[in-house]
This record gives sequence, structure tokens and C-alpha cells, in this order.
Amino acid sequence: MNQQNTEYQLHAFEQYLQMQDRAENTIAGYLSDLRVFTAWYVETTGETFSLASLTPLDIRAYRQYLLQQRRRKASTVNRHLASISTLLSWGMETGQVSHNPAENIQAVNQIALPPKYLGKKEQYALLRAIEKDLQLAHLRYPQRWVTRRRDASMVIFLLNTGLRVQEALDLQDADLEIGDRKGKVTVSQGKGRKQRSVPLNKDARAALMAWLQVKPGGDDNAYIWIAVENEGNGALSQRSVQRVVGRYGQDAEIANLTPHMLRHTFAKNLVDQGVGLEQVATLLGHASLNTTRIYITPSEKDLETAVERLTTGD
Repeated sequence: MNQQNTEYQLHAFEQYLQMQDRAENTIAGYLSDLRVFTAWYVETTGETFSLASLTPLDIRAYRQYLLQQRRRKASTVNRHLASISTLLSWGMETGQVSHNPAENIQAVNQIALPPKYLGKKEQYALLRAIEKDLQLAHLRYPQRWVTRRRDASMVIFLLNTGLRVQEALDLQDADLEIGDRKGKVTVSQGKGRKQRSVPLNKDARAALMAWLQVKPGGDDNAYIWIAVENEGNGALSQRSVQRVVGRYGQDAEIANLTPHMLRHTFAKNLVDQGVGLEQVATLLGHASLNTTRIYITPSEKDLETAVERLTTGD
């Protein structure tokens, strides 16, 4: 199978995943992994790629290649293996192969570490950077004030709700109930198409109300978070949110700040306040408590602190 046929097959696999109602990011991840794998296969074996030609030995060799030559983390290697296995399962369903050679390939064992989140000092630095940005825009750049107000409110909202970026961007006015003392948003397009209700604390309510007071477009645009400077004020893109969060991160001297780190920070704050994992899982929209347990796993900083306590005698 030449490169053109490989791309044709991956396109057919993409259509299959779409029919399975997989998330767009999940599909993109599968395809990215599989293009790396097919390129490695051609270079390593000197053969054109085909599902029928794959053997367990090929997949084990690829696992070692990712670990030893590419120095990939265990989680990354396991993701690649899962992508290959899913492709081969599709191959079985469509009659292209009679068995799945990846079925009995062992995943790489890994010690789970918690995701990256912001400590209290970093959260303070972020909020301070947001306030300074608002003050500067109000004094010197009045034409940018509405955009900056949206940006500030959006980041504070994400930090206090733990929503995934796309969940927040999909929110419409009908999904919001807000008052002076309480409020909530209904996430209708959560991961796995699961609907959930997320209460709004005082900070989230204040940020939202500050934005809604200046949001342009009136009732013409049902989305809460809109592209202010674009004609038509359509919904924001994930890339736009990433840029906003990254800019605030630079201002606060927080390296590589991402929207997902805000979600992790929300979860970690809940756990630190003694909120039960069942409640945290519900708020985050996790299907399994095992996913939520990462927030009670010692962080790298915790481990460093533990080791530093060891001292040698004179």
C-alpha cells in the first residue's frame, strides 16, 4: 500500500470514528498517532503499509522505538498503542484483517503523577495580572476594553468552574441561571454527550455578570463567549482561548499556562478544601472515579519536598 492508499485508508477510518460519534480532538489524536506509526513502519520494514501485514512483533518493536529512541513518556506510548489497536479493531469489523495483532501487547507500566495545576501563589499572580490588564485597558486602550473584559471574565470563569474549553464555548444564554446569591450553568455538550449542572460560586458569578453587562450584540447572539472583534460576533474558537490564557500566563510569569491547567486547578482546590471525590467527579464530568483520583496523587513538588527532608550527618 503506497502513501496515497494509506491516506485513503486513514480517511475511511476517520469517517468510521465520526460515525461512532467520537470527539473531534480524539479523532485528531488517533490520526496523528497513526501517521507517525505508518511512517515508522515503512522506514523500518521497507514495505508499504497494510493492516494485513502487521504482526505483534512490529507493534512491540514500535513500542520499543517510542520508548528508547524517541524517549516518549509511558502515557504517550500507551496512547499510540491504543490508537493502533483501535485501527486494527476497525480492520476486523470491515474484514481487512482476521485478528488484532495488538490485542495482547502489554501497555507500558507507569507511576501516575497528578496533572499540572496552579499553586496558591500562582493563582494570586494570575488574578493580579488580570486586574492589571483590565486597569491598563480601561485607562489607555478604551477600544479594547470590551475584549479585555471578556478575556478576564472567561479566565476567572474557567478557574472557578473547571469546565473544559469547548464546554464553556458551547454555553448559550439559555444554559445560564444567575443571581446575586447563586447561579449555575448547564453543560449540554459535555464529553461523551453527558449533561451536567455546575454551580457558580461568588467569583464566577461576579465575572460573568461583569461580562454580560458589556457584551455586545444584545439577544442576537445566544453564545455567552463571543468573538468581540469579529464581524457577526460569533462564538470564540478554542485557539483564541488558548492565546488569551497564554498571554495572561506570560504576564503572571507562569510558563506554558493552558486552559486545561485552570480545570486541574479548580479540581485540586476542591480536593484541598476536603470536597469528596464523588462530588469532584460530578462537577468535572468524569465517568470514573479513577480519573478523579489523580488529584490526590502526590505531585512532583510534594516528592521533592519529601526527599529534601533527608539530610546527611557530618
